[in-house]
Order: sequence, then C-alpha cells, then structure tokens
Amino acid sequence: MNRKNALAAGVAAALALGSVTVVATQSSAAPQPTAAAGASAARPGAGFRAMTADARGEAIRTAGRNAAATARALGLGPDERLVAKDVLIDADGTRHVRYDRTYRGLPVIGGDLVVHLTEDGTITGSDLAHQGAIRVAGTTPKLTAADASAKAVKHAKHVKHAKAGSKDSTLVVYAVGKIPVLAYRSTVTGEGETGPTSREAVIVDATSGTPLDQYELHQSITGTGNGVTVGQVSIETTQSGSGYTLTDAAHGGTIVYDSYNSPQSNPRQNARAFSKTTNSWGNGTSSSRESAAVDASYGLAKTWDYYKNSFNRSGIRNDGRGAPAYVHVDTGLLNAFYDDNCFCMYFGDGSSQNGNTPVTALDVAGHEMSHGVTAATANLTYSGESGGLNEATSDIFGTMVEFSADNTGDPGDYYIGEKLNMSGGYMRRMDSPAADGRSLSCWNSGAGSVDVHLSSGIGNHFFYLAAEGTGAKTIGGRSHTGTTCNNDTFTGIGKDKAAAVWYRALSTYMTSTTNYAGARTATLQAAADLYGTNSQERYLVSKAWAAVSVGTALPDPGTGTPTPSPTTPTPSPTTPPSGNALANGSFEQGTSGWTQSDDIITSSTLQTARDGSWYAWMMGYGADAVESLSQSNIAVPSTGTPKLTFWLKVSTQESGSAAYDTLKVNVNGTTLATYSNANASSGYVQKTVDLSAYKGQTVKLEFAGTEDTYLSTVFLLDGIAIG
Repeated sequence: MNRKNALAAGVAAALALGSVTVVATQSSAAPQPTAAAGASAARPGAGFRAMTADARGEAIRTAGRNAAATARALGLGPDERLVAKDVLIDADGTRHVRYDRTYRGLPVIGGDLVVHLTEDGTITGSDLAHQGAIRVAGTTPKLTAADASAKAVKHAKHVKHAKAGSKDSTLVVYAVGKIPVLAYRSTVTGEGETGPTSREAVIVDATSGTPLDQYELHQSITGTGNGVTVGQVSIETTQSGSGYTLTDAAHGGTIVYDSYNSPQSNPRQNARAFSKTTNSWGNGTSSSRESAAVDASYGLAKTWDYYKNSFNRSGIRNDGRGAPAYVHVDTGLLNAFYDDNCFCMYFGDGSSQNGNTPVTALDVAGHEMSHGVTAATANLTYSGESGGLNEATSDIFGTMVEFSADNTGDPGDYYIGEKLNMSGGYMRRMDSPAADGRSLSCWNSGAGSVDVHLSSGIGNHFFYLAAEGTGAKTIGGRSHTGTTCNNDTFTGIGKDKAAAVWYRALSTYMTSTTNYAGARTATLQAAADLYGTNSQERYLVSKAWAAVSVGTALPDPGTGTPTPSPTTPTPSPTTPPSGNALANGSFEQGTSGWTQSDDIITSSTLQTARDGSWYAWMMGYGADAVESLSQSNIAVPSTGTPKLTFWLKVSTQESGSAAYDTLKVNVNGTTLATYSNANASSGYVQKTVDLSAYKGQTVKLEFAGTEDTYLSTVFLLDGIAIG
C-alpha cells in the first residue's frame, strides 16, 4: 500500500496554494519544529492570522483549485477527489489546509486530512485520518438502500422503536478501518436519551449488512437536570422599528428564538423571535420565558468573545456568522444540543428533577457552541475514543468560557453544570471525573466502548492536570483535587496555555478518527509549535498525559533525562522491558531495527498502541493477504531461561473458534507459536514464548500473518522483548 511512500512524495512536492485548510488527525510525518532549549515564548507563526469572511472564502476557493495537485502530491488514487473545507494561516505565513475526500463521487467517512505548507506553498507535512490511497472493489452495492435501512434499524443501539427510510440511507466509502469498504450511512430515529425523536447514525457494510459503526447525531449534554441563571448582565439586542429583538449584531447576528415548546422532532415548528417594546428582558426566574433567552444570549456572546479574544476565531465556523439558538424546546427536556445540519443550538427547560430550571447555563452554552467549532475543524466522530475527545473538547472550552466571562454569580471552576441544580451538585468534574461513580479518570483499553460522556473524563482530567497540576486547590469557591493515575506530582502550565495547546491541536492536527493516543501526539506537536520542542510547557503536557495513563512523560528538558517514575503499588504498564536483546522492541523509534513487508509499524490513531505512540499493525484486509515483520541477528541470552515476551491485541469480524486468520511466531524459520482470530481480546494481552532451545544463539525473529478471503482480523503488537 506504500502509505509512507505516498506521504514522502507529498512532503517533497511544492504547490502554489493561496491558502490552506487545517485538519485534525494523526501526526504521521509532520516535521518536529526546532526551538531553543527551555524556550517558553510562543515562536513566530504560532498564532493564526485574522481573516475576513471574503479572504477566508477566497483562501478556500484557492485550496479547491489546487486540490487535484495536492491529491497527486499525497499519492492519492485516481478515483479520489479532495474538497477544501477550511484554511488557517499562521502569523508567519505557514498554512494549514483541511480537506474532505470523495471516492468516485461518494463521500468518504474517515477520509479527511490536513496539509501543512510554507508561505511559498511548499508542503512540509500532512495529517490523514486514513493513510494513503483509498481503494474499494467497486461502488455497486449488493444491498439496496431499503435493505440498508432495515439493517440499520436492526443494529441501532441508542434508540428504541427505531425506524428509517431508504431516503435516509446514503452510499458512502467507510475508511475508518485499515481497509476501506463500500457502506451505507443511515439515519435512524426513535426513543432515546435525547427524547422521543432521537437520531442515530448507523453505518453498515453495503455487501453484507454487517454493522461498522453507530453514534448519536445529537451532540448533547445528558443528565438528570439542567439549569442556570447568570444574574443581571448586559446583552446585545437590535432595535426594530419601535421595539427590540434578541438579535446580537455584534456577534454575527446571533438570534435567540422562543421555540414555544415545539417537539424535539421539529423544534422550530412554533418558533418565533423574542421581541418587545422595551429593552429590558426577563425577571431572573423561570416564570418569565425571557429569562432563559437572556442566559442563552449572554452565554453565546461570551463564548464568541472567548474564541475571538483567545484564538482570533470569528464564530463557530470562523466565517463571522452567528448560529441561531432556540430556548424552551419541547416539554420537560433535560438537555441542550448543537445540530450541525441546521447550524443551530437548542436548549430545554429542564424538568421536575431539577426544579424546571432552563438548561441555559454559561458553561452549557459554551459547551454546545464548542461542538460546532469541533464540527468545523477536526470533526471528531461522535463514537469511540474520538467521541470522548469530542465531548471533552466541549467541556474544556465551556469551562474556559466560564473563566473568561468572570461572572460574579458563576465564577470559573472545573465543574461542569454546577449551576444546573443537579442532585449531585454537578454533571461532571474535570479534576476528578470518576467522582461521579461513572466517568473515566484514567485511560484503559475499553475506553472506546463506553458512552462518550463518560470517556470524555480522560480528556477532561488531562486538561485539568495540564492547566493546574497536582494537589488540592479551591477554585471558584469549590474544592478541586489534583490526583493522578500514576501517583505523580507536578505543576501545571496554566489554563490559558493549556487551552491554546488544545485549540491548536484540534484545529491543526486532529482528524475525525483521532483517539487519545493521537490526541497526545497532536497536543505535543501543538505545544512544540507554541512554546518550543524543548520547552517546559511541552514536557508538562506529556506529564499530564502520563498522569491519565496515556503514554509516558518526555525527558525533562532541564536535565535531558526522563523523570523518575513515581512509586506505585504495581509495575507501571508503560515501563519498557529491561535487558532486551531486541532493538526497538517498543517501536518508538519507528522502523529502526525491523524489516517489514508493508507499512506495518505505525503511529496511526486508527488503532491504539499499548505503550507510547508506535506499534505494529498486521493484517486487517478482509481479503487474501500475507504480511511479515522480522528482526535478524538477535543474540539470545546464554544464561538463565531466555524467553520472548510481547503484547498482542486481536480484533476480528470472524466468529467461532476456527482459525481462519493467523499470526505465527517464527524463530530461524521454525514456528514456535500460532495465534488466530479465535484469540480475539478487548485489549492487549501479554504472550510468552520459551527460547531455551536457542540459548546463546544468534537468531532471526519473524511475525508472519496470513488472512483468508472473507472477514478481517487485526493483530496489534507492542512491547516485544527477548531476555
């Protein structure tokens, strides 16, 4: 497949692009920026240039005109087309162009990418949600759209009494896995957490109907209660004739409407703009319908101001346009959500569970508007670990909006929804996510299979530690803990720097399929961009990730050596084996020491390393294939009982105990162990192979993979050692 060769061709090419779009994705080959040791000031070019709507539009059009040349430079296939989505330009002229992909005219899910260029148009790197060219056997499906709709209804997980029509099923190429497949994306409606007309996207294989993915379409905060009042505040309105409307011309023409309790299935059915003859709104209680509208208008304006003042971003899509907002949606709705299809936000009135307090809190408004920013940048898929990152992003920036607003009635803290009159006092806590008894504070191999509102705790916890460090604190009048998953202690870089790192990672390096390991890579690159490769900020970002069990800390730039691991009751899962006769058994030096038949050693975020960012990804084609990964001239110890140990994760579409797809461990051509689809596991499992017969010898170690014609099996290897 030559994925890395295609990338190298892209790096070597020079294109005359007038402007570029930024994309979030795995940082596959972006060069490491250079900076003086310990540099703490932002390097030139790290901040984004301001662009008018016209200038941004022209930049996107220019990127579109150069899309074909860019596709060729990246080694994409002849049936692929790039569609320019957004462009960001650094202060020094460095450009970042975000593209979506199509294949023979079909949308490609997981096909987004970002290209990075110098001011003169030379490509310096790229980040792709799916590495290399996309190929599928054909674009004629075996299933009809009606068949796909029926399959989607059957496989829907998040809604009950589901239904879907053939018009709701669209043919796509699904490229989230190693091998792209022709698929249908269906929209299924039914009863769910977001109401009686909840919507879920279900993606099924267009040949077999096998479910490939499903996720809720409403990116929402879900809980037992929502509500807040911001007190007496100033809001922007517009005079119309002899009256006023809640139209905020200073923030892109944002309009707040009264939904008049229109059903969630059609929340604009009865909607009309708020208007009155005086410019005084609400009475501070839910007895006045205007009070919720004041909260929403204020919160959205403060969110706009935060993004503008912090990142020079003009609105959700960076085009100066405000998104309409609707309050009083449905009846008894304990929810608020952003819908990118209509570019609008909805807020419910709460229910008896929270004293019927409208769900219009300041951090809720910041949270929902930030979902739109994510959709306009990395477009993180709302399922798996990327879904957790999506929710964490909204919590992070909703929290930053709360700090930025400096509202005396709602001081900044790291509690989410603390003003919603919840029985537990909050919806989530960033400093201690697991305090609610459900959320994850530390990454584990099952993080991608839990609800995104719970797996978001990993990202939230990372951000809190990066910003504030460890140790107990009182912030905004509330108690915060600084506990870690590895018993480490360190200082933070401050919330503003931590937010700057997250925003640059989101807008410049993450893509739709980024997972937590990929987010670590993206934020480390962002910290290097902003503060220098050897900066204390970048080092502390790595410490914060290690503190939530994602990767290990970088060497301390002050000493040039890794910081000592904190004392823990059990061995750290990221501690590399000692006395390893193998070279680069953790793959953190890329391909060094290894011979591979294809691009097997990778840092792709489509899968997850057990330790660090790199691992070996073998098979997963769903077709006849063989692969080999080997290392020669290994000196097996001559004393003791030498053994080979490694970590293996197997995921498969096969069923039953028959070994259809295999991975063999060969030493000097002799097979010592065989693993197959029957060894499927939810996470990495350590394997041991006795090498006593080779004591004192020099050997060749080979991992040989074989896959049959139907259904795929993925074998992931990491932490290989001989000792």
